[in-house]
Amino acid sequence: MLGPIDYVVIAFPGSQFKGEILPELSHLVETGTIRIIDLLFITRGEDDVVAAVEIENMPAEITEAFKPFMKDFTGLLSDEDVAEAGALLEPGSSAGLLLFEHVWAKDLKQAVIGAGGVLVADGRIRPENVERVLSELAAAPAEGDK
Repeated sequence: MLGPIDYVVIAFPGSQFKGEILPELSHLVETGTIRIIDLLFITRGEDDVVAAVEIENMPAEITEAFKPFMKDFTGLLSDEDVAEAGALLEPGSSAGLLLFEHVWAKDLKQAVIGAGGVLVADGRIRPENVERVLSELAAAPAEGDK
């Protein structure tokens, strides 16, 4: 049984990926919070050509850093996924396209199923939208202060 699956496209304007996110990504995998299902690096050249770069074809230090994750890679990301992600990039930029499983949610999913529950909807709200609304609510006068 799989947990929820998500993808993210993380852009690096000017193709300035230096690996600073690797320690946190490693921590999330090692603690069983997520499992990386697939990962591609994408470039969009100044000529607007979009290309996928397999990790095996990255500089040695990046390939080595991602080696622990690569055993679970599935190859699920397609050329269409690359094209869609590449369309989001500015020319001269690169991105990581990460497909991952929320391993932490598997036990919750099993508990819901065991209780006879059925997921009827799910979604995602961007954190900055919630933060904006919370700030607006905090700044609004209280009901009794009007």
